[in-house]
Amino acid sequence: MMATTRQDAVRSIAIDALVEQREDISGMGGKTLSELYGSYVFNDHVQRQRLPDPIYKALRSTLESGAKLDPEIANEVANAMKAWAIEHGATHFTHWFQPMTGLTAEKHDSFLKPTESGQAILSFSGSELSQGEPDASSFPSGGLRATFEARGYTAWDPTSPAFIRKSASGATLCIPTAFCSWTGEALDKKTPLLRSCEAISKAAVRMLHSVGETSATRVAPTTGVEQEYFLVDRQFFHLRPDLMATGRTLFGAAPYKGQEFDDHYFGAISGRVLDFMRDLEKELWLLGVPIQTRHNEVAPGQFELAPQYSGISVSIDQNMLTMSVLKEVAERHGMVALLHEKPFAGFNGSGKHMNWSIGDDLGHNLLTPGHTPHENLRFMLVLTAIIRAVDLHQDLLRASIASATNDHRLGANEAPPAIISIFVGEQLSAIIDAIIEGRSPEGAPEGSLRLGADVLPILRKDISDRNRTSPFAFTGNKFEFRAVGSNQSVAYPAAFVNTIVAESMEYIAVEIEKAEAEGAAGIQRIVKETLAAHRRILFDGDNYSDEWVEEAERRELLNRRTTPEALVAFDEPKNAELFAKYGVLSAKELGSRARISNEVYASKVRVEARAMIDMAATMITPAAMAHQRQLAETIKSVRDIDPSMKMDELVGSLHCATEGTAILQRATHALRTALETTETAGHDERAHARAMLDTVIPEMERVREAADALEVIIDDDIWPLPKYRELMFLR
Repeated sequence: MMATTRQDAVRSIAIDALVEQREDISGMGGKTLSELYGSYVFNDHVQRQRLPDPIYKALRSTLESGAKLDPEIANEVANAMKAWAIEHGATHFTHWFQPMTGLTAEKHDSFLKPTESGQAILSFSGSELSQGEPDASSFPSGGLRATFEARGYTAWDPTSPAFIRKSASGATLCIPTAFCSWTGEALDKKTPLLRSCEAISKAAVRMLHSVGETSATRVAPTTGVEQEYFLVDRQFFHLRPDLMATGRTLFGAAPYKGQEFDDHYFGAISGRVLDFMRDLEKELWLLGVPIQTRHNEVAPGQFELAPQYSGISVSIDQNMLTMSVLKEVAERHGMVALLHEKPFAGFNGSGKHMNWSIGDDLGHNLLTPGHTPHENLRFMLVLTAIIRAVDLHQDLLRASIASATNDHRLGANEAPPAIISIFVGEQLSAIIDAIIEGRSPEGAPEGSLRLGADVLPILRKDISDRNRTSPFAFTGNKFEFRAVGSNQSVAYPAAFVNTIVAESMEYIAVEIEKAEAEGAAGIQRIVKETLAAHRRILFDGDNYSDEWVEEAERRELLNRRTTPEALVAFDEPKNAELFAKYGVLSAKELGSRARISNEVYASKVRVEARAMIDMAATMITPAAMAHQRQLAETIKSVRDIDPSMKMDELVGSLHCATEGTAILQRATHALRTALETTETAGHDERAHARAMLDTVIPEMERVREAADALEVIIDDDIWPLPKYRELMFLR
């Protein structure tokens, strides 16, 4: 029998696990954890220490008011930032931005500037801090600009602090920025996010002022982003061309044991993984990322980390940084972090839960129910606005998390379905019903239904249970958008949530202003009518059930199961008008996002199909044929020894392998033909994505079915790919 590279890797990993001397990463260099936290961040503490008091106050005022930064202040900040970065060993700076690739990008510039005398100085000006000019020609633009139009600008985002990225050979100062074209169009995911934050602030302040809460002058969203991921051994990863090319396994039969015993979830963390997690957390803490929790997730080899809340721009930047550091630290520990939403078929996929809330500049969380009339009024108005927003714009929320990779996860019994709905819990549902029906909520004083009086009974701290099947769930003082994909930038769905809620808050504010003469009765009527009109979006039951799919259809809720279906939302004139009205995306910018999303969808499917064809032809089919030859030789040898010996089982195995190989070859040929057909059809982006969905993906499923059937019958010594039992369980 032939020994495979896969089996060599298994033996190597087993030996390494026995002799490995784990590095002690607990040393803090004499400093406590609290002293080390944020050491690589030019945060408020560092700014207060290093900036002259007038400059520091001016910078803080700019951040709090959203006003444009004075160039002189920028120069002072740049000088202090440069000195701080050089003390940390930095030789270069970079504008760190988020183009529409979904990743981060950076171009490094040296602090070193030569002088006429042949010497050099270290220089960093306010203009260099505030604006950069990377080449924009090769980033996705969705038709916003031609390839030959290369000029693009990065603009400093002072709401998200600069930080240091260190490596063994040096350090770089990273400055979070927005990225736009020479003509001003947004070429990134950060710019629409910042615009949406301005939109929701103005709308929320107007709504609060409409009910007499005039002390608030700014409102800002906050978020905390939970991150799920898988770990696999690096040796196995490099033996899986599909993982390397696509991030997921295109082939793989179910192992003997899966996740049916629920024994991985919150289980004891293995020593190797725990060492990785400690190293990861230490690096993230130095970068000011407030990681709070770590645990095993449902699937074997799957894990989750979660940070504390922070401002939405900072939190999203920190999540992008977390994904990068995850991969780097895993590599140092001989593993690979998989951020794909569904790396293993038949096992839970990975999401990224966006916990979203909103607060004013007086320190109030606007989604916290209170004990005073004003607090309850504020809470009910915000809740009503969100319910209306999600119902009216469920198509946009679905489009904001649509991708070829997330399609593998959404709708399975592991993640929210493609149907958008809101969970508010039993107690809030009862209160909403009472308001709509014009009666006092249970537990409230009799006759106290007027908004602005004691509308709500005393609510428990946790006023709702958790509904893990809901895509948009209220969890006490925030909403959890659970449908976000593990590999995507949260900036995109966050900008969409901000925009649709801004529109609803402005709607409610306008209605209250019109009804000023009615007083509290007018507010009560507006809330009652709004909740009644959008009650259909509320669902507290099992979102996984077939009954909910049928019920959602009766309620006329959207069920756009795939990305090409979801992306039609960008073609709706009402959506273009919405984004343009609030200055978040122009019609041209929104159209570019649609084109890019369709292009990326088609490209991802194309890469997977090509990888599948190659692996089926060059790895699986040869293994199947080798297995057949081995069986044939065995049958011949036995017959030579004893012609009378019955060979039914061996002959049956040979027939099964031969037929299975033929099925795989036919399926592979059909996939190749389907791919060639879509490649030469000359479709536009939308039609191309749809052709991939309708033509290529079904053929891919047939190839996988045939290959996985062969895996379970081919001699284990011959099978070339690491199996699920090794990828997911060997630690």
